[in-house]
Amino acid sequence: MSLRTGVLAVLTLFPLSEIALVAFRRADRGAAEVQDAGSFRVLWVVISAGVVAAVAVQSAGVLRLPIGAETRSALAIALILAGMAIRWAAILTLGRMFTVDVAIHQGHRLVETGLYRFVRHPSYTGLIVAFLGVGVYFGNGLSIAAILVPTTIGVWNRIRKEEGALLRTFGPSYTAYAERTKRLIPGLV
Repeated sequence: MSLRTGVLAVLTLFPLSEIALVAFRRADRGAAEVQDAGSFRVLWVVISAGVVAAVAVQSAGVLRLPIGAETRSALAIALILAGMAIRWAAILTLGRMFTVDVAIHQGHRLVETGLYRFVRHPSYTGLIVAFLGVGVYFGNGLSIAAILVPTTIGVWNRIRKEEGALLRTFGPSYTAYAERTKRLIPGLV
């Protein structure tokens, strides 16, 4: 498989995996208390706007990445696959408790295993890493900023909603967990 084919495969696989989550991982409103407050919709809108903006500025002659096309493509593939791996590892760790809407399920428990030992929102870490890869593929700093700034804003909005729901549900247990872990990057953020 050529590098170009690999990039196209990964650039297709990533959005398809996200669409599959939307199709198959919605909260069962009969068995869960949905506390999304519109954050799912906001996240999709800002990500879509970021992708459109990144595509629009990709041919700008400013802030071009100082690496060749093959290296850039390989780096983009690595970042997208790493992001997807992090995201899916987090999703699989949560199991039935993972839904695309912020929801507390009957019998919900606080998960502190797997990647959740290190950060509170590893699926979002993975999402941001994957979108960094998409931005790198476009080849300039403007595209990276255009895709990461709105995505990160949408993720922070989403994290606030999730953390509010988890704090209301688990109280001191969640507070203690939050004190031990960072949100997205171990030891930093």
